[in-house]
Amino acid sequence: MLLQNKNAIIYGAGGGIGGAVARTFAREGARVHLAGRNAANVEAVAADITAAGGTAEAAVVDALDEHAVEEHAARVAAEAGSIDVSLNLITRNDVQGTPLVDLSVADYVSCVTGGLTTNFITARAAGRRMAEQGSGVILALNSGSSHTSPMMGGTCPADSAIDALIRTLAQELGPRGVRAVGLWAAGVPETLTPEKLGAVNPSMGTPEALQNVLDMLDNLRMLPASPRLAEIAELAAFLASDRAAAVTGGWVNATAMFPS
Repeated sequence: MLLQNKNAIIYGAGGGIGGAVARTFAREGARVHLAGRNAANVEAVAADITAAGGTAEAAVVDALDEHAVEEHAARVAAEAGSIDVSLNLITRNDVQGTPLVDLSVADYVSCVTGGLTTNFITARAAGRRMAEQGSGVILALNSGSSHTSPMMGGTCPADSAIDALIRTLAQELGPRGVRAVGLWAAGVPETLTPEKLGAVNPSMGTPEALQNVLDMLDNLRMLPASPRLAEIAELAAFLASDRAAAVTGGWVNATAMFPS
């Protein structure tokens, strides 16, 4: 098992990607500590893991609340003995589909400030404890859109900021035995619905628009089709494991897209 006896905190564990990663981590032997704002969602994932023979604990944690994150991390470290993996999968609520000149300040910066804030808070809480124990892995995920793209709103600067955060954490914490790694994963088909697309871009909240997006994503890939949710979860488990001990400071292109 890749993650035997490791303690992993997953923020946003009640979401589509978060739940899949949590189940995969547990299958690989990790004790997963599921954190999210929706109690029912994280408890449902924990119940699935427990029913399958894994070990999971669910907690309501607002990852934008630094005191709540610190308290939760301190409790996990004290009760479990370590924090070996920390993964942030919190939704940023990006706003896309509007030209920048027509976008409000709030809609442009919200995903930048929100995404960077929650990733910083959760990484800091884990990084402090990992540095003390001399080991650990901080993981992050974004769409790999740090290069400029039209009609993407604040997504590009938000991704850029999180990219830089992971690289800096790797440089600062590497001498203490802590790795920081990111995954670029844009457009995972199983996580996309008309409702989710419509929340980001109001003009795309239809089944027809969803199919157009899925077709477009397939055509942008270097491989024949978009990566599946299970493949993203398996890659996260590998990067969190000791088999990836030489990997830090970079971003793995799980989107399989041609570079910008």
